[in-house]
Amino acid sequence: MTRTVHCRKFDQELPGLMAPPYPGAKGIEIYESVSAKAWQEWQANQLMLINEHRLNLMDAATRKWLEGEMDKFFSGQDYAKPEGFVAPSND
Repeated sequence: MTRTVHCRKFDQELPGLMAPPYPGAKGIEIYESVSAKAWQEWQANQLMLINEHRLNLMDAATRKWLEGEMDKFFSGQDYAKPEGFVAPSND
């Protein structure tokens, strides 16, 4: 049986993640309130940010910034997007 969560990004019941994606409290928070679909969308956005901004994930400040953008993404707030990014249409 598929585990479901009330996804805070999409505000509906959706299939959840199989395991917490991060260690510690942050991972549990994501596991309990973010759907697999929202997590997959975040990973794609995060990858674009890392590549376009040439981010160094060894830098603690960079990781903290990405985590803040992730929180904005899941909460429906305005979050960082690569310069010139145009969301794909649903056609």
